[in-house]
Amino acid sequence: MPHDAPTTGGPARGAHPDVIHNIGYRPYEGARLGRAYARRSLFSQSLRGAYGLGRSARSKVLPMILFGVMCLPAAIVVAVAVSTKMHSLPMQYTRYALYVQAVIGLYLAAQAPQAVSRDLRFKTVPLYFSRPIERVDYVVAKFAAMASALFVLTAVPLVILYVGALLAKMDFADQTKGFAQGLVSVALLSILFAGIGLVVAALTPRRGFGVAAVIAVLTISYGAVSTVQGIALTTDHTDVIPWLGLLSPITLVDGVQTAFLSATSTFPGGHGPGTAAGVVYLGVLLAVVAGCYALLMRRYRRAGL
Repeated sequence: MPHDAPTTGGPARGAHPDVIHNIGYRPYEGARLGRAYARRSLFSQSLRGAYGLGRSARSKVLPMILFGVMCLPAAIVVAVAVSTKMHSLPMQYTRYALYVQAVIGLYLAAQAPQAVSRDLRFKTVPLYFSRPIERVDYVVAKFAAMASALFVLTAVPLVILYVGALLAKMDFADQTKGFAQGLVSVALLSILFAGIGLVVAALTPRRGFGVAAVIAVLTISYGAVSTVQGIALTTDHTDVIPWLGLLSPITLVDGVQTAFLSATSTFPGGHGPGTAAGVVYLGVLLAVVAGCYALLMRRYRRAGL
């Protein structure tokens, strides 16, 4: 072997040795915000997204239109009440959401898939877990955001009615009591509808299927219950009318507020549940909410999260 030949494994003649260049990266020395901050951020982002905030202009059109449609009847009622100097509002606070339930259903059908289906479709949910949050944080944040969005949708019209009633100089105590009962009613409705809507939407990653499924669940269940209740009324089987209301989300809320919030029932013939049956209604409502939460947790466990 020639004396000046390079040895095996050594650097070639004229090669530069490896060096580490300092390009200015520095370790993060700020505060570690943790799970609570990540959970709040996810909640805030989901709530804003439910009204198209922070998204494209096209995404804002439908939720804002539905929000306006929800508030318009309340504004009309206030205008009439003030101009004619009514002594009481022509409707109960607890019944407003029942009158416009179709609008609430459309909003839920449009926004529940937006909240969960895109993450499943594009498989971006695991990216959330690169942050210090767990599966329960994701589910709680999405559930709370959807319920809050529905509460805003249903509570703002009640605020308009309440302010209008005070401007019309109606009895302050009566209006305040009715307003408080209305807020409790729409809070229960928001939590129940949010759970049902998210569970249905999370079953498919395709938004179109989710929209159709949510509308079908709300519409078919209410239509079927109302039809059977009507048949029971015409055949003098009025004792089963209150119990049939347990089978539909909107009639479930109606039964709870009839039993505990001094609301007038919309059941055929006014055959709403009494206090004893109301306890069953409330138990079923809470059980459905808890069941929806459990199903969401199961769904995201199966999604590999």
